[in-house]
Amino acid sequence: MTSQPVSLAHALASFEDLWSPRIVTAVNDYDVRVAKVEGEHLWHVHDHTDEFFLVLAGELRIALREPAGERTVVLPKGSVFTVPRGTEHKPAAPAGASILLFEPTGTSTVGDRHDDVPDHVDATTGHALP
Repeated sequence: MTSQPVSLAHALASFEDLWSPRIVTAVNDYDVRVAKVEGEHLWHVHDHTDEFFLVLAGELRIALREPAGERTVVLPKGSVFTVPRGTEHKPAAPAGASILLFEPTGTSTVGDRHDDVPDHVDATTGHALP
């Protein structure tokens, strides 16, 4: 955690990797992460935590597999959405997006259960800013 303000624009400009979140600060036991995303992530589940998304730029789509069936939520810039724990989901950004995530420190980007991890996905718990 830093004792100085963090510009999200500068944080996002400091890296190019897709699906590879950077930790910008911490709040209690939670990381605040930013990521650049484009294309599809992978189906995955966080068994023990919700996952919060805020779209900073672009549009994010999150496919959800729920008891009532499968649906997709569309999040334009400025929108927030929380995927409840235990819900299988697959984020995607066909035209690219920048997002902010809020989740417990140590939470894996590919959840506790997931499909095979494609090469373009960084299976991590977040990286420090450069």
